Amino acid sequence: MQKIIRIGTRDSELALWQANKVRVELKELGYESVLVPIKSLGDIVLDKPLYELGVTGVFTKSLDIAMLNKEIDIAVHSLKDVPTVLPEGITQAAVLRRDDYSDVLVFKGTEEFFGQPNAIIATGSLRRKAMWLNRYPTHTVVGLRGNVNTRLEKLEQSETWNGAVFATAGLYRLGKIPSEAIKLSWMIPAPGQGAIMVTCLQEDDYVLDACEQLNHRETEICTTIEREFLHLLEGGCTAPIGALAYIDGKTEEINFKGVLLNKDGSKKITVNKIAKVGSHEYLAKDCADYVINRGGKELMLEDDVADNICNIYSTKKLSELQKETLSHSIGIKDSDFIKIRFNRIPAKVMKNQHENVLITSQNGVEAILNSFTKDEIKFKNIFCVGRRTKKLIENRIGKVTYVAKNALKLAEYVAKETDIKEVSYFCSNLRLDVLPAYLKASDVHVNEVEAYKTMLSSVKIDDDVSGVLFYSPSGIESYLEENSTEKVAFCIGETTAVEARKHFDKVEVANMPDVDSVLELVNMYYSNPNFS
Repeated sequence: MQKIIRIGTRDSELALWQANKVRVELKELGYESVLVPIKSLGDIVLDKPLYELGVTGVFTKSLDIAMLNKEIDIAVHSLKDVPTVLPEGITQAAVLRRDDYSDVLVFKGTEEFFGQPNAIIATGSLRRKAMWLNRYPTHTVVGLRGNVNTRLEKLEQSETWNGAVFATAGLYRLGKIPSEAIKLSWMIPAPGQGAIMVTCLQEDDYVLDACEQLNHRETEICTTIEREFLHLLEGGCTAPIGALAYIDGKTEEINFKGVLLNKDGSKKITVNKIAKVGSHEYLAKDCADYVINRGGKELMLEDDVADNICNIYSTKKLSELQKETLSHSIGIKDSDFIKIRFNRIPAKVMKNQHENVLITSQNGVEAILNSFTKDEIKFKNIFCVGRRTKKLIENRIGKVTYVAKNALKLAEYVAKETDIKEVSYFCSNLRLDVLPAYLKASDVHVNEVEAYKTMLSSVKIDDDVSGVLFYSPSGIESYLEENSTEKVAFCIGETTAVEARKHFDKVEVANMPDVDSVLELVNMYYSNPNFS
């Protein structure tokens, strides 16, 4: 029986139009599909401009999670909303032929306001705001959020706004371009604007083959250059960056133009460059370097000098790239509150095959590999916690039989869904009781192997820190040796959160058990009043 492809989409009218377009094109190719609407943070938090949310991918994250949980097979996005780095395990499957990439001004009454010093224009886009103020510095730009219909209604109902800026493609797709509209040919669009992207899991060959037939090569080339330019400038929704690449059919040349502005539009750096198709590998980098060499980094930093609205502390060292995903209004310090030392596991442990093995962390995997080679490890069935642990095991040891979200879920699965009566649990000296206690209560014998030692290394943090990031119950234990609990605890998963709730009044839990999701949670918490 042919697989029915589940198409994940936001539930706005425009998103559903785009998803239906993909569904129709798949049907023409002989593939059956069904729509699965999912709400996003960008659809829920409508009281702030996108750039104040401090999160890239506010319209795509929910679909990413649904895909990683295998609730959908593909996701359909407006390409301009998609972060330049996709989550691990997800890949770009297709980019459809691009529609009109321009921005359009929908205005009320006459066009006389262009010449007036006090006109009011609405947009939720930082790029559009900065470019408008660069051209019309005496005008006022106000925030505007919501789907296309909501924004058109807000413009119509406003007694003070003169107009609002929209993406032409969105209005065109819904048949809602009013007569009072002007294309803004001088406004460089967002990277990928006017294009539709389809994503899927890297491992799903069936869907990849199907979507490959939807791909429009010319659009893929141009939008890839635009998005690489954006990525190299390290800008997302929080930097005013525009980029456009298009291919001249007569000369087979790619024309590129890009712009970086500061947030009030008072300064800008532009770049224009041409490259032959096939010789465009470094076009985006050359243009990004041009902007950077003319003060691009300094221009972006000018907007970052405002006082931080909050300071947070990570109980695990973060990479510079991870720190850069935080909103510029959030100050971050970090230190390793936990030190790991691998034990030398006795050779006799691997003398006989282990029928059923439990591993609850990446540290457990590394500790095993520190004592034994892959060929020496005799595991038949491996059960683990977390998809990153699963990936590490499968890359370096062998296939995982089952993966759970946390230790309790794993214990419940082993006890209720299998006939297992004995397990080998490779753990730390400071492991939680939840897993072995549950299994023992269910008459499952647990052979514990202390694979590594977890040593506490607490640091006294400053009083002005309002939030602390935790990645394990042991990290909380270490933190409490020197610090108070009058702060928000941001936890990587439910196991850590259970421990945090014993001590902290405010506990927030990431929707995925990885560092990136914890950082995104922090961004959302401090940018949206509903989270605080």
